[in-house]
Amino acid sequence: MGTLGKAIYTVGFWIRETGQAIDRLGRGLQGKYHFPEQLSRHRTLMNVYDKSPVVDKDVFVAPSASVIGDVQVGRASSIWYGCVLRGDVNSIRVGSGTNIQDNSLVHVAKTNLAGKVLPTIIGDNVTIGHSAVIHACTVENEAFVGMGATLLDGVVVEKNAMVAAGALVRQNTKIPSGEVWGGNPAKFLRKLTEEEIAFISQSATNYTNLAQVHAAENAKSFEEIEFEKALRKKFANKDEEYDSMLGVVRETPPELILPDNVLPEKAASKSLKV
Repeated sequence: MGTLGKAIYTVGFWIRETGQAIDRLGRGLQGKYHFPEQLSRHRTLMNVYDKSPVVDKDVFVAPSASVIGDVQVGRASSIWYGCVLRGDVNSIRVGSGTNIQDNSLVHVAKTNLAGKVLPTIIGDNVTIGHSAVIHACTVENEAFVGMGATLLDGVVVEKNAMVAAGALVRQNTKIPSGEVWGGNPAKFLRKLTEEEIAFISQSATNYTNLAQVHAAENAKSFEEIEFEKALRKKFANKDEEYDSMLGVVRETPPELILPDNVLPEKAASKSLKV
């Protein structure tokens, strides 16, 4: 970074610090009566020294998530509210079309006892359910990890395999393709059906579509949010039966209509009419 770059960086730093400075000034004026609340310094994407996240422009990262250090996230993936992906002592790689759902934790290990390097690798079109813990392991393409499951160091979940909700998968366990494992410690339960394998792929698609809605909602300005609140108030609590008796037809404003791809049954009914 040259002299000009350093100067610009310094100006940017002090602009970002302005809110903190105003808060400190206000607390000083309030004296001993001030409420000791700190302004949030949450950073969704955060470097660790020279390691910085690389996140595709089409990825939805929720505002309350934390993506830290040597982390790469591929196109159309989604990192949901409260998630932590911490790539500090090793790397995390997340493929395309994968969803890591709310409050999940993804971390790494530098090495195991045998000296093997243990990053975390998550493939394409993977679903990781709410509050899962994924630690220094590999989850291959189109695999499914249920809510609250824990995967320990060296675990490999093969393509089209499923880890049941709440399962604890011990170190270095390999879950073969087409199988469901569950329990504590996790053991083989049964083979997946063709319908369940198809569901894994569909689950990833559903979350990709839903992430687009959340990304759009999070990008709205204050004015847009207030306008939609007024619309919802205006069109709330309408009785369809009463309206039909009066011959009144009330159309929902386009701003309040979810896209077809978020409502699969709506999209299906449309395709049947065509």
